[in-house]
Amino acid sequence: MISFIVCLAVLIAGYFIYGAIVDRVFGPDDRETPAVRINDGVDFVTMPRWKLFLIQLLNIAGLGPIYGALAGAQWGTSVFLWITLGTILAGGVHDFSVGFMSMRHDGASVSELTGMYLGNIMKTIMRVFSVVLLVMVGTVFAVGPAGLISLLIGNQGGSGLLTNSTFWLALILIYYFIATFVPIDKIIGKLYPVFGICLIVMAIGVGIGIFTHGYRIPEIQLSNLHPSNTPIWPMMFVSVACGAISGFHATQSPLMARCCKSEKESHMVFYGAMVCEGIIALIWAAAGSAVYEKTGGLTSGLTDMLANGQAACVYDICTKTMGGFGIVLAMLGVIACPITSGDTAFRSARLVVADWFKVDQKPYLKRLYLCVPLLLAGAFISQLNYGIVWRYFSWSNQTLAMIALWTASMYLFKNGRLYIITVIPATFMSAVSVTYFFCAPECLHLSVLIAYPVGIVAAIVFLVLFILATRRTSVTEKKKDDGHHHKLHTA
Repeated sequence: MISFIVCLAVLIAGYFIYGAIVDRVFGPDDRETPAVRINDGVDFVTMPRWKLFLIQLLNIAGLGPIYGALAGAQWGTSVFLWITLGTILAGGVHDFSVGFMSMRHDGASVSELTGMYLGNIMKTIMRVFSVVLLVMVGTVFAVGPAGLISLLIGNQGGSGLLTNSTFWLALILIYYFIATFVPIDKIIGKLYPVFGICLIVMAIGVGIGIFTHGYRIPEIQLSNLHPSNTPIWPMMFVSVACGAISGFHATQSPLMARCCKSEKESHMVFYGAMVCEGIIALIWAAAGSAVYEKTGGLTSGLTDMLANGQAACVYDICTKTMGGFGIVLAMLGVIACPITSGDTAFRSARLVVADWFKVDQKPYLKRLYLCVPLLLAGAFISQLNYGIVWRYFSWSNQTLAMIALWTASMYLFKNGRLYIITVIPATFMSAVSVTYFFCAPECLHLSVLIAYPVGIVAAIVFLVLFILATRRTSVTEKKKDDGHHHKLHTA
C-alpha cells in the first residue's frame, strides 16, 4: 500500500507547497471583493471561509470523485498518478484561476472571463457551451437519484406512486427550482456544509474500512488492466474528470467568488477544495482496486460491478468496508450529493445567462424569467438516454477545462505573472480533449492511429497560437506606450 500512502502524502503536501506557489503567482491582496462591494443579498453574500470551503467542495464534487474514480480504476492503479498529479498541477490551478479571476471582475462567470481574455468569438462559444453543460449536469444529477430512490422504496416493499421514478424526478426538479431561485445563503449556505462534511466522512470511513477489513491496495503499475483493453489515453483522463480536473468547476467557482470576504481566501476555498476532492477520489479509486478481485490480472470484478450501475457499486463498497453505518452513508451520498451538485449547476446556468443578457438578478420576477426555461430544458433532456448524456457531458467537461486554462494563461500574461503554471496543463488538456473527440465511440470514433497524432498536433497548434497572441499583445502595448511617450515629449 506504499503507492497509495505516498500519493496521499503528495496531495496533502501539494496543497501547502504548490498551492502556495499558485497563490503567490496570482497575488491576492486586500482590495474590496464583489461580495462586500456589490452585496445584493441574493448571489453576492459574504459567508465564513470554512463554510465557503465546504460549499465549494460539495458544489464541485457531488458524486464526481466517486463515480469517476471508480471508472478510472478499471484501468488499474495507474489512475493514482493521474488523480494525484492532475489535482495538484491542473485541477487545483484551474479552480483557483477561475475563482480568483471572477473576484477580480465583479464575480463574472467563466464565459464572460473567456471573452475578456480570448475574444468575443470564444465568449459566445463558452456562453452556449457552459449553459448546455450545466443543464446536462443538472439533468444527470436529477435522473440518477430519482431512479435510485424509487428502486430503494420498491426493494423495501413500497408500491404505487412512491416507486415511480418520474414522480421523484419531478420533485427533484421542483427543489432545483427553489434552490436556484432563492438567495444563496438560505438553502445552499445552511444545508451544504452539512452534506460536505458527510462526503468527507464517507471517504474517511471507506479508507479506514479498507485497512480494518483486510483489503490490500495494489501498488502502482502502468500496464492497462481494463478488461476491454480500452486505451488509457485519453479515455481514463476523461473518465476520472472531477477527481483530477473538471471544467464543471469553472462554472461553480464564480458562485463562491461572489461570497468571499477576501481574495486571500482563494487558497483554501478553491485550491483546497480541489485537493480535498482529489483525496476523496484517491480513496475511492483505491477501494475499487482493493475490494474487487482481478481475473487474469484484469479488473474484471470492478467492471462487472459497475455494469450493475455506479450507485450499486458505491453501495456494495460501503457495505463491505463499513457495514450498516456504511449503508446509511452510501444512501445519503448517492442521493444527496448529486442533487446538491445539480441545483448549483442550474444556479450557475442562471447566472451565466444573466451575465450574457445583463439581467439584474435582485428582482424576483427577473430571476423567475430565467429559472423556468432552464428547468424546462432540464425536464426535456431528462427524457433522453442517460448514458449518452453522461458521455457527452464527460467530453464537454474536459473541453471547458481546457478553455478555462487558456483564459487563465492570457490573464496571467497580461498581468505580468508566471503564466507557465496554466499553459502546461492547458496544453495537456488540449491534447486530451481533441484526442478523445477523434477516437471516442460517441464522437468521431476514428482509429487511435489517427486520433493520437491529431491530438498532439492540435495541442501544439493551440500553444503556438497562444504564443503568437502574447507577442501581438506585447507589440500593441509597446506601440501604445511609445505613442503615449511621444505625446508627453511633444507637450
